[in-house]
Amino acid sequence: MALLTGLIISEDETFRKKAAEILRSGATPITVSYERFAADAQPDLVVVDGRREQSSALATIERLRAAAPALSIFMVAAEASPDAILQSMRAGANEFLIWPPAEAAFHEAVARAAARRDSSPASRARATTAVFFGAKGGAGTTTIAVNSAVELARLSRRPTVIVDLKAGLGEVTLFLGVRSRYSLLDAIDNLHRLDSEFLRELVVRHKSGLEILAGSDHFDRPGPADTGAIEEVFRLLARQYTHIVVDAGSQLTPCATAVMYAADTIYLVPNPDVPSVRNAQRLLDRIGQLGACGERVRVLLNRASEPYPIDPDQIEAALGRPIDHMFRSDYRTVSGALNSGVPLSLTGNSDIASQFATFTRRMLDPNAEPAASPRRGTLGLQRLASIW
Repeated sequence: MALLTGLIISEDETFRKKAAEILRSGATPITVSYERFAADAQPDLVVVDGRREQSSALATIERLRAAAPALSIFMVAAEASPDAILQSMRAGANEFLIWPPAEAAFHEAVARAAARRDSSPASRARATTAVFFGAKGGAGTTTIAVNSAVELARLSRRPTVIVDLKAGLGEVTLFLGVRSRYSLLDAIDNLHRLDSEFLRELVVRHKSGLEILAGSDHFDRPGPADTGAIEEVFRLLARQYTHIVVDAGSQLTPCATAVMYAADTIYLVPNPDVPSVRNAQRLLDRIGQLGACGERVRVLLNRASEPYPIDPDQIEAALGRPIDHMFRSDYRTVSGALNSGVPLSLTGNSDIASQFATFTRRMLDPNAEPAASPRRGTLGLQRLASIW
């Protein structure tokens, strides 16, 4: 399901934070803002706080409805009296919700908002966002993210961008052999004038057609204070691109968490070794605690070649979920592509390039025939069992 954009209108900071938390925790990917959107990035839904100033809230709903007939508007009140419900519906609200919140009611309302948007004749295709996150440093996350993004651009022939979210040590431009004058920080620090024209100046285009929003050179940014700005940047990217790929590194930072809330799919990348599997298990637990993000996680086992340090069946048992795809190890081909700055699909025919083509076709069409997995071995079980 493609990303929804939301706006919360309230003077109450506690209300704004709680409402945003509930909206993000549902099954529908959504980014939430407390400020007015730019003219070219209108929200899909608006939550209006009408608990105290009901007449002011109704006037706000009337203005919103007049300005955007297709907008989904949620009226939130302190109690559900028949008169209050009738007045809010007459003003133009689609949903009437009471506070304190019933999370299931909010999630159902968001699902209805998504259905209304997708069925509207005026709606256009929105971007799908794929976040690649490593179970540990050196797991091969950037290799998978970069080559998947190149294949998405090549196979779909649709506008595709890769965003390097890592602070200080981002390597996406290095892997693609390009230089960029600007980075994600330029987008964050110029949010007040960030529009489609300015965004085109910030990205660099690879010969495959993939566009890149490069990583920051600063080790402390993007940081916790940048999470709201990160959401705004991704909101605009979703208006400009069909596919958004994110190399989120291997640290569960506030910014990485914010992007996961907006993701359609989160690809967790472990290797078949004890540290990776242990970290993957802990990360899955933590991502699950964030809400419905856990339902969007897919496990990609990288460097899965025999003899396995740990058998994939044992990894699945430890993680409590299936491995969705396994990439076989090919150090020589991958390192050669990295050192030359040429993605695998452009270096000629190779088994690892075919693996990425197959995987990316499944990203585009989840019903596509899955690739044959490497044959599973039986090594490393005793060591893994001793950890848990």
